[in-house]
Amino acid sequence: MCRIPGLGLFGLGDRLATIAAGQLQPAAGPADARTIAARIRFFGADAIDGESGAPRTDRVVLSWIGCTTYALAIGGAVFLLDAWVPRLTSTGYVPATPQDLVDLAPAAIFIGHGHFDHAGDAARIAQASGATVHGTAEHCANITAQLGDPSFATAPHGDADTPIGTREDFTVGAVEVTVIRHLHSARTPPDPVDGSPRFFPRPEPGVVLAHPPTLAGLVQGVSRLRDPEGGVLLYQFRVPGFALVWHDSTGPLTERAPHVFDILAALPATDLQIGAVQGYNQISNGLRDPRTYIQALTPALFVPSHHDNWLPGLTASAATYDAPLRTELARIPAAQRPDLRTMHDPTDYVRPQRLTFSL
Repeated sequence: MCRIPGLGLFGLGDRLATIAAGQLQPAAGPADARTIAARIRFFGADAIDGESGAPRTDRVVLSWIGCTTYALAIGGAVFLLDAWVPRLTSTGYVPATPQDLVDLAPAAIFIGHGHFDHAGDAARIAQASGATVHGTAEHCANITAQLGDPSFATAPHGDADTPIGTREDFTVGAVEVTVIRHLHSARTPPDPVDGSPRFFPRPEPGVVLAHPPTLAGLVQGVSRLRDPEGGVLLYQFRVPGFALVWHDSTGPLTERAPHVFDILAALPATDLQIGAVQGYNQISNGLRDPRTYIQALTPALFVPSHHDNWLPGLTASAATYDAPLRTELARIPAAQRPDLRTMHDPTDYVRPQRLTFSL
């Protein structure tokens, strides 16, 4: 959801950018003990070969790393969905670091949009791990610019002029990927026909006391606060027997791009949808927009995301979304209504058993 332009005007961002781009230790090979240990931690011992470090191909496993960042093991490969470890105002609330994500030796990083809370660590992780960065041309250019001398590959999918709703299909290893251009969350006037009650949880700033920010976390965060959106992408990942949709923002398609609903509905059947539920439109239309994405995709299982207390003072714990989200899902006819698996911070961070699927 988040872009906080005002914070980027403190005058620190540009001056601290070089400091913020601190070096991470390069990833080792998949069979290296460090890689194996990281993969077992993020995906579970049952999902990783203890000698080769390879993920099992009969498992799909995800670990939540805060906001909308996930580590994903699918089709024998390791991917990152977004690349940012929350630590701007609180450090250690999420039990992971950018170095931990490098140690996973991901093959690719998929960016949903370019704001700091989604792509703020992408360049450093890609540089140290060798992962290819997927996103719009603007995402790729802006992430590359985070480092003075980048050496990682990028794979652009459209650019600023790509029409909303454009679909592209490609493969990464054994995984089929579809990417669809959609919209960032945005406030629209109350919808008298299909809107929902306004919702915004009371902020919970107490996390800062238990997990105070560090200078390094502030430096790295402030340097990325003005990063632009660069377009918004929704991804579907497919292997035989399983399809996952992930999107890190949820836009007001009803008013601004209703044709995208048909494009989402035309995707292969979705087993799991991980979608952002926090957004600017919750102030006017509650959780209507997440519901409309769910209705178009008709997943078997829905997992909410971008609803945790990663910015204490402005955000609240994920549990505060449980009741309104269940009420919203109840508006979907029972035959099309997905199962709901709630994820709560901080207990469900880096907890692969919550999102492990056998094929």
